[in-house]
Amino acid sequence: MRIDVRHVIKRFGAFAALDNVDLQIKSGELITLLGPSGSGKTTLLRIIAGLEWPDEGQVLFDADDALKRSIGERNVGFVFQHYALFRHLTVFENIAFGLRVRPRGARLPEAKIRERVHSLLDLVQLGWLADRYPSQLSGGQKQRVALARALAIEPRVLLLDEPFGALDAKVRKELRLWLRNLHKEIHVTSVFVTHDQEEALDVADRVVVMDKGHIVQVGTPQEIYETPNSAFVHGFIGESIRLPVSVQAGIVNFEGRALGLDSNGVPDGSAALFMRPYDVEISGPDAASLYGNVRAIRGLGPTRRAEILLDEGKHTIEIEMPRHLAIEPGQPIAIKPRRFRIFPAT
Repeated sequence: MRIDVRHVIKRFGAFAALDNVDLQIKSGELITLLGPSGSGKTTLLRIIAGLEWPDEGQVLFDADDALKRSIGERNVGFVFQHYALFRHLTVFENIAFGLRVRPRGARLPEAKIRERVHSLLDLVQLGWLADRYPSQLSGGQKQRVALARALAIEPRVLLLDEPFGALDAKVRKELRLWLRNLHKEIHVTSVFVTHDQEEALDVADRVVVMDKGHIVQVGTPQEIYETPNSAFVHGFIGESIRLPVSVQAGIVNFEGRALGLDSNGVPDGSAALFMRPYDVEISGPDAASLYGNVRAIRGLGPTRRAEILLDEGKHTIEIEMPRHLAIEPGQPIAIKPRRFRIFPAT
């Protein structure tokens, strides 16, 4: 099902949670709404679900006005961060709940209900836990049950609000992979809210980056990560090094010294230089853009992290470097970005 959000505005008192938001969600895709707290992502999800109503704007489900329909009429599946399972019901009955409470005329025969629940248990790989209660499950298992329950009603759209937020890092990673593979099977239009950048990039077909009630960039995970359109997106997505610079006649300057970097069309004035910690190379003093001293070396595995004090300690950055490089704390270092972005100062 295709979802169109058009010119949506939502205020809470004087606070604009959503400010003229437009978004098109393709049928069958999984998108993530990503942004810091207060960016509007959960409010947008709740408006799509029917848990909130906008002050202005439209929400269309396949060109049908969803705002004229209640949450029950929209046929959405909702998965929350804290599972919201019924503690007094078994796993099987939790999944069956949405099917059993349908009006009598729309209710499936008991044999069909049992068939569908067993099919969903197989889909989420929990058939062996059908007779257990939520208190007997791990966090990851509970979230799979919650997802199966949301899918039981055969929703037109699946909405997930920080579904892995209460889980530890290892389980989150496992469930991200599982959800991505599950979506390939069920292919239901899905909207996933998260503030975790790695999670958003890992599961989504497209990422919607939000800030202060606005959508600031939409694209594939690779587009968002490789070609951020603003200083905010570059700084929010992934790990970034940011240095204050100035542009004069197309020349980038740092602490009054020309760096030999292209300004990429940024107009003269104050600006910000962005680069990733692994997109920095150690170079000879004649070719280097930045000079400093190594303060500390740390890390395991094939790369190490070097903490560097630039320009007599006015700025501190951290870069990745191959383990075989003979760099020690206290020694001077010259570095140059391999890839970088310049944005006007905000």
